[in-house]
Amino acid sequence: MEGSRPCKSCRNRTLVPDDVTGNMVCASCGVVQDFDNFQAHIGGVTGEAGTYVRVGTVGSGSVRNYKENKIFEAQKLIEDFMFKLGLSGSKSHEVKLLVEKITDAEYGQGKWFPVFVGACAYVVMRKDQKMLPIVEVADLVGCDVYELGRMISRVVDFIDLKLPEFDIVKSFERSIKSCPSFGKVPEDVVQRMLQQGVFLIQCLIKWFVTTGRKPMPVVAAVLLFVGELNQVHVKIEDLAKELHVAVITCRRRYKELLERLVAVAKALPWGKDVTVKNIVKNAPFVIQYMEMKSTTNCTRKGESFEDVQYDMEGLVGDCLSKEIGYRFDSYTAEDSSSQYFEVDHASNSSSDYPDKFQISPESLTMIYSNFLDEVSLVKATEEIGIGNKRKRRKMFDLQACTDWWLGKSDLSKKLLLKQILEKDVGLDAMPPSFDKACLVRGKRQEKIKAAKLRIQRIMHPGIATSGYSNDICLFDTEKSEKKRKKMKVDMDWEDLIIETLLLHNVKEEEIENGHYNVLLALHVFDDGIA
Repeated sequence: MEGSRPCKSCRNRTLVPDDVTGNMVCASCGVVQDFDNFQAHIGGVTGEAGTYVRVGTVGSGSVRNYKENKIFEAQKLIEDFMFKLGLSGSKSHEVKLLVEKITDAEYGQGKWFPVFVGACAYVVMRKDQKMLPIVEVADLVGCDVYELGRMISRVVDFIDLKLPEFDIVKSFERSIKSCPSFGKVPEDVVQRMLQQGVFLIQCLIKWFVTTGRKPMPVVAAVLLFVGELNQVHVKIEDLAKELHVAVITCRRRYKELLERLVAVAKALPWGKDVTVKNIVKNAPFVIQYMEMKSTTNCTRKGESFEDVQYDMEGLVGDCLSKEIGYRFDSYTAEDSSSQYFEVDHASNSSSDYPDKFQISPESLTMIYSNFLDEVSLVKATEEIGIGNKRKRRKMFDLQACTDWWLGKSDLSKKLLLKQILEKDVGLDAMPPSFDKACLVRGKRQEKIKAAKLRIQRIMHPGIATSGYSNDICLFDTEKSEKKRKKMKVDMDWEDLIIETLLLHNVKEEEIENGHYNVLLALHVFDDGIA
């Protein structure tokens, strides 16, 4: 005991071994010394057992080895993901079988494994035409869409499977039933919104708004629009959060939807007054017009919708006749007087036999007093109607026009792509990217013309360039007494690049495509290379 090491508490060399545990205990203060019972084991994971740690186990009270514990944790993770995604028992079993098949029943651990499980779940649901948005899976597993997409591609390549096309209509149906924003909406309203949304979704497919675009922002835009039509107040920020998409992308798709509807509304008699700001109020008429157009059979060449007879005046009159602030009752004082002083001019018996109109003075007095009372009532009512005209217009409620939706068009049901493209909805639009490319190409053509004129003016100063407004106003002196001369420059880097390419004899058709880096590398920087 004298030769032992000092106690960590009292520093006395009075350490003795304990009879039960074998740990060193100070005889003076009774403090148990730490790390004083270490035993070296040789033989790997199957070695002898220590005092507190058994080499080769996963913890206290467990007898599973590393592989068994890895499989247990992986299966628990799969079950947790399947529960959060709302998959049924059979689908969960299919996901487990797919994971087991790809990993050879080894499963896995690490950051890649949750992404792999999410990819397998997406493939299983997509294979059976069950809609599971990839953004929802990516949000659950904690990765971005691109990383999950790469994993899905690897899974599909491994099992040699061709996934069916993404069905945006089914995705819309799933979203409107699962979004918390529409949880308290009555069932009949949800059903009407579902039909209207499917109609608009398939119109957007025909107008190529969904081509090359992410589908869920389009779904969010249509959900917001049909919600406004049916007086369901939702915010686009809430929808974007519930569908796991970017708000700014949803706003762009919503703007494109409104622009397409405004273009359709141009065919209506009041179409020139329809804008993006008031298209929601005019949407019932526009959609009803689109629905009527889609129900016509315009398959023969030269046949158009103008040949179809429909009562536009009656359609507008029926809507305006409702007490929604657009028109007051046409009952006036003249109508009131007619029921008292009706004379049949077709019969001459009244003038021939005046004795038939024998009316006592008391009766005439009573009739005249009743007539004055009704005329005054009608005039007072008309004055109130004129005074509250703006107020009645502000009280316009789209709910009063819910009967405009008939749902008789085939576009209210899911159709094949070929059938959608054959339908006529009043507008044949090109893809937005194509329209934008044409606009940019036109701007480049104008820049090329301006660059050619600038080059010509510099190379041939004597040639007059009258009739063209130059982009550069050199030395514009406002007053002769000023010493400084102002110069207005309206050029950017693109104009300079175009001038450079034109000076190197590059064709205008190539410049219009806008591939400046390639053209500069081919014609400018490689001129001196043999």
